[in-house]
Amino acid sequence: MKIEFPYKEHRYFYKKIPGVVSIGIGRKVVRGKATDEIGICFGVVKKLPSQQVPSKYLIPDFVAGIVTDVWEVGVLKVLPVVQEFSDRYRPAPGGVSVGHKNISAGTLGCLCKKDGRLCILSDNHVLANSNAANIGDPVYQPGPYDGGSEADTIARLYHYEPIKFNQQPIPPVPPCKISKVVQTTANWILKWFSSWRLGFYPSEEQRVNYIDAALAEVEDTSLVTPEIREIGTIAGVVELALGMPVKKSGRTTEVTTDKIEQVDVSCTVQYGGGRSAYFEDQLMAGAMSKGGDSGSVVLNNDNFIGGLLFAGSDTQTVINRIQNVIDILGIEAFLYGGYNS
Repeated sequence: MKIEFPYKEHRYFYKKIPGVVSIGIGRKVVRGKATDEIGICFGVVKKLPSQQVPSKYLIPDFVAGIVTDVWEVGVLKVLPVVQEFSDRYRPAPGGVSVGHKNISAGTLGCLCKKDGRLCILSDNHVLANSNAANIGDPVYQPGPYDGGSEADTIARLYHYEPIKFNQQPIPPVPPCKISKVVQTTANWILKWFSSWRLGFYPSEEQRVNYIDAALAEVEDTSLVTPEIREIGTIAGVVELALGMPVKKSGRTTEVTTDKIEQVDVSCTVQYGGGRSAYFEDQLMAGAMSKGGDSGSVVLNNDNFIGGLLFAGSDTQTVINRIQNVIDILGIEAFLYGGYNS
């Protein structure tokens, strides 16, 4: 069952309710068990009794005739580091510690090709330091938190999709020509009457993210392997569906399994330092990750890749759809067991 109209229509309204951090499509849960009824799932930081919630913030039982459900998912955030697949590996497989020179550590997802170049796929906040890196910066294996240094350089940042953070400064000159004219004219008038000036923020639609992803070019193929630790090689690409079993190999929790609990998820993710970013068209699984697992690729039981893990909470894991990663980064192919795949 695919729910689009009522979900899309109400998404921007409900995401402004205090405490709502995600909205997705999933199975309604009754007394801790998932039912066969598919509806609109609202993720909240903490689930409260209805009598403690102001009436204007109560989630209705139905939206446009479709059942709703409220899930306690906690605060969704990019995952800070704890332990374990943190050693140095040569050749390095997917699932082990990796990181830009100025971060702590994340997970090496897998190998792929872009522009005919062999690259490591992981998250922007793992390989590109949440937009703060420069193309060509070294990427260490293991990551700096795990003792990686310049001598452990395994790749160099090649390409990333910038994360559009919600807290953005007002640009001194808007890129929109109409806004530029309006701003210039208004500020010319204001200077005669006030010390305040007019500025423009990008619209909410311009701050929508679909992926947290980056690529680092591997210059020496002997340093890496297409294997994903304790899983094997990628068999192909798949669209992960509601209820589908999934697995991943990550730096901290190693190999874990779960299932896709929600699809078409919109959510706000905390990046630390007061920054957050709003994402759409995400997948959500259960508690299959912890800090340091960011960058793990998510596969089905047949080793078909379907997602890129980038955030979560104590109860949920948030995953980029792999087709969005492929399209936005311009990935040409994944390595299915050899460098010429």
